[in-house]
Amino acid sequence: MDAFNNLMYGFGIALEPTNIAYVFIGVFAGTIIGMLPGLGPISALALMIPVTFAMEPSSGLILMAGVYYGAIFGGSTSSILLNAPGVAGTVATAFDGYPMARKGLAGKALAIAAYASFIGGTISVVFLMLVAPVLGRVAVSFGPAEYFALMVLGLTAVVTLSDKSLVKGLIAAVVGVMISIMGIDLQTGTERYTFGTTHLLDGIDFLVVALGVFALAEVFYMLLRGGGGKEQPRNAIGSLRLSRSEIKEIAGPVGRSSVLGFFVGVLPGAGATVASFLGYSMEKRIAKDGDTFGKGNIKGLAAPETANNAACTGSFVPLLILGVPGSGTTAVLLGALLVMGVSPGPMMLEQRPDVFWGVIASMYIGNIMLLVLNLPLIPLIAKILDMPRPLLLSLILIFCMIGVYGTSFSVFDLLLLLGFGLLGLGMRLFGFPAAPLILALILGNIMEESMRRALQISGGDWSIFIDKPISLALLIIAVLSLCLPLVKKVILQARQTRG
Repeated sequence: MDAFNNLMYGFGIALEPTNIAYVFIGVFAGTIIGMLPGLGPISALALMIPVTFAMEPSSGLILMAGVYYGAIFGGSTSSILLNAPGVAGTVATAFDGYPMARKGLAGKALAIAAYASFIGGTISVVFLMLVAPVLGRVAVSFGPAEYFALMVLGLTAVVTLSDKSLVKGLIAAVVGVMISIMGIDLQTGTERYTFGTTHLLDGIDFLVVALGVFALAEVFYMLLRGGGGKEQPRNAIGSLRLSRSEIKEIAGPVGRSSVLGFFVGVLPGAGATVASFLGYSMEKRIAKDGDTFGKGNIKGLAAPETANNAACTGSFVPLLILGVPGSGTTAVLLGALLVMGVSPGPMMLEQRPDVFWGVIASMYIGNIMLLVLNLPLIPLIAKILDMPRPLLLSLILIFCMIGVYGTSFSVFDLLLLLGFGLLGLGMRLFGFPAAPLILALILGNIMEESMRRALQISGGDWSIFIDKPISLALLIIAVLSLCLPLVKKVILQARQTRG
């Protein structure tokens, strides 16, 4: 009953006319930012800190939170239509969303993304309201060893998605880890894989790799096929309606990914990207038609879209309850709260309930606004696919170049974009999966840092990773996830031989 009373108190704050306006401005701006590769929520939130300085803390956080989950919501658009992920959390959305758009089902793909995002966000807000204080204490129990094991599990889960060749999946993951550790090692000052150039001292930005391996590689692949083959049909948008059978089909993935996404989001360092890949991996393993994932399966679209939005909400647990930012985006939110004179932590529920419960209530309103905003715009947005193929390819290329150059203002990064575009094309032609490379790139630094911290704590004793029950359990699951596909393959071969 206390949770209900607290929520009513939060709605009293969130439903003030000024705060409703801030929710709308936040989710609208976030949706636009998410659609454009290169901007991302971090840059937008950093620019908003001076704007929110003079605002009430509850209003300021309501505005910035709207931008955050609005960007995750809107990032699916460019992933589905152009195969150019707007934010890292929507990379997995492109795996089945883009093939659906290529089949003339862009409208349905965008509608599924909107519904899945809404349900995932709403369910996770309910969890946030009910179990945030308890989960805050659980998240504290995760040390460096547990985080390392979690990252290993996330990576092996995605590697095993490459059914055709586990070896190729492992090679892609190793390349991703190598790219992630490029630059100066902050602990030792050692230069790694810089090849004598100062341009690589800061490493390679995720956006350069993602846009190169996905979007630019798609442009090259279309050109290699002679301008991309046949022109898209003029009715490429398709229907937005979902049949009863389709609703039943995605109901399970949406429900499971909502829970998974929220609990992954609660863990600092995991976030929306890891949640989306884990959601996709889980559904592919469960589904009877798992072999059709990556070819336009609606469950493969609904799962990551649900998980990334649920994780986005879940990330507010360590931020508000523990004062621990779990990602770059929540680190900016933490900085904004400190500037506004609010100290997140265990005492926040007692000292600033207006901020905590006001933000939670605003998320209910924000998710409804996002759905109402996005559904009517789907036919308009999807008309991008009605463009002549040469113009569409040019648009993708321009988006990629503006996105990359706009983040660093470096011509060298444009050359890297070209290089990763060619790498992506080669991977596609020779059957190497892109997902393990991208996730390894994201997780590589976190894995290395967690491993080093754990070994420092143990004095160099590697048994720390198996002495702790949580990390041991996660590592066992990771090993099983790698071995099961091999065992399954051997059993199938044995049956065929007997037959």
